[in-house]
Amino acid sequence: MPNSLPAHPVARLICRRVPAINSLRTYTFQAGRADFLAGLSVAAVALPQAMAYGLAAGVPAQHGLYAAIVMTTVGALFASSRQLINGPTNVISIAVLSALAPVPPELKIAAAITLTLLVGVFQTLITLLRLGDLTRYISHSVVVGFTVGASVLLIMDQTRSLFGWTAVGAGHEHFLLRTWHTWSAGGPPHMATTLVGIGAIVMVIGLKLLKKRLRWPLLPELLITVIVSAFVVAAWGLDRQGVKVVGAIPSRIPVFAWPHIPLRYLRDLAESAPAIAILGLLEALAMAKHISVQTGKRLDLNQLCLSGGLANIAGSFFQCIPGSGSLTRSAINLQAGAQSQWSGVWSAAALAVTTLSFAPYARFVPLSALAGILMVTAVSMIDWKALPFHLRATKFDAFIVLTTAIAAVAISVEFCILIGVLASFLLAVPRAGRMTRTEFIVADTGVVRERKENEPVNAQLLLFGLEGELFFGSGRALDEHLTYFEQRAEEGIKVIVLRVKRLRNPDAVGMHEIDEFIRHMKGEGVRVILAGVRADLLEGLRAAGALARLDAEQVFSERQARGSSTMEAVAAALGYLGAHHPDPQKPSPPPSSLSHFQV
Repeated sequence: MPNSLPAHPVARLICRRVPAINSLRTYTFQAGRADFLAGLSVAAVALPQAMAYGLAAGVPAQHGLYAAIVMTTVGALFASSRQLINGPTNVISIAVLSALAPVPPELKIAAAITLTLLVGVFQTLITLLRLGDLTRYISHSVVVGFTVGASVLLIMDQTRSLFGWTAVGAGHEHFLLRTWHTWSAGGPPHMATTLVGIGAIVMVIGLKLLKKRLRWPLLPELLITVIVSAFVVAAWGLDRQGVKVVGAIPSRIPVFAWPHIPLRYLRDLAESAPAIAILGLLEALAMAKHISVQTGKRLDLNQLCLSGGLANIAGSFFQCIPGSGSLTRSAINLQAGAQSQWSGVWSAAALAVTTLSFAPYARFVPLSALAGILMVTAVSMIDWKALPFHLRATKFDAFIVLTTAIAAVAISVEFCILIGVLASFLLAVPRAGRMTRTEFIVADTGVVRERKENEPVNAQLLLFGLEGELFFGSGRALDEHLTYFEQRAEEGIKVIVLRVKRLRNPDAVGMHEIDEFIRHMKGEGVRVILAGVRADLLEGLRAAGALARLDAEQVFSERQARGSSTMEAVAAALGYLGAHHPDPQKPSPPPSSLSHFQV
């Protein structure tokens, strides 16, 4: 089939905005077969994960299943990554659990669904404003620190189900306080419940080791553990002996319904939604970038953000909890040989069929087994290679990791994301605002080169190069450099040559500083010459009125230079000194002797 886009405008728009549809233009039977088999492999893992993540979010398990059906389908259709699988995730579920803490139990389902809509709206707005690229300025240390804190929280929260304790504490109390009340006053551990949970942990770890040793990457250890645990409970009647189970799951696929929540809780959810939205995008982008490196396929970040936003918006109308790009299911999809986004559609379809056919049997799944699975997942969620690396790399990274992790436990999961993002920007902006200066001299041989320490300089000429971002963030650094030049000018300097070739992205603040410097130096009788002026800076100085203070022999732009603009500027400076300020004690070499410029 041809690779060019269709001629019809509507068809072209669909192909551009729906990557899965676009992939059908070159789709083959072999690719379809590979996607089908990969989808089945993902569904085998998605079933137990979706149930566990639904419970981890504080709602019934079926809402995790609904998310794995609806959000995976919508996300697959619109994602620019061919192997990324959207749906409920461990990380997002923990954040949702924290966000729903103030909500009464009878409203948690409605609140979770409304939160899904808010998250989707925020992610879509980020896409429409084309802010997806800004995520690259959020340090990966935020994600590393968050996973540590979130893992600790998840393990602490699931101890209740693992040991069969009764939850104690009010919803408005802090998570740590409620956990302590549960541990201290929740009653003794229920022996059968604890044995089932520990057995599930042992089975998952054992199957993981077996999978690794036998090199069976598609062995569904989580699904096997859930099935065996449910069989044990059903066969021995443990549910009648106090072992809590998932209970009845409706044998149906999700139906359309409007999300709704009382207005008094909407404000709290709106405060948590931006943090969860950003977290979801970071999680999806991290996995998508990894897949892009493995496959060599180009990644559209804004399209990826759009797919996450639309998946959450669509999910909110089908009773889904918030979701994102799944790390584990996406990795399995990639390992299983998925060729396009349709593997995600096949996975959702297989999960829908399974839900319709086997939902009645899910009532025997013990909560302690799912708690054990979540605990193992929480430990594996921590990047044990990246964590020590980020703690040792720089103080900057260690600060963000520790701040985010501690905030997740001590304050709240969703707030820790905002703290981590804010810390990234607070620490990144000063770095971006750094500006360096380098002093050059004109040697006796006429060579222009960098000045060495303690080397004599021309008594009437300063020659400096500035390098960095010329925007508001560098205003302080620029002011320090210009103040230094003014102090040096008091020593009898007559000409200052500034090499500005490596000043980038000028804004009003930077150009105002330069304009004020030129005005002040002109008042002091010091001639300022600008060398290597780039087109954007030249236009900005003209708009700011700074060029009106300078004549043609004081501005040497990159575009108009016959050779080196810096060479021409230095020649003009020496010519000016020779004509107006002859110094018999330190004669300046004539412009014709400037033979080389070294940086």
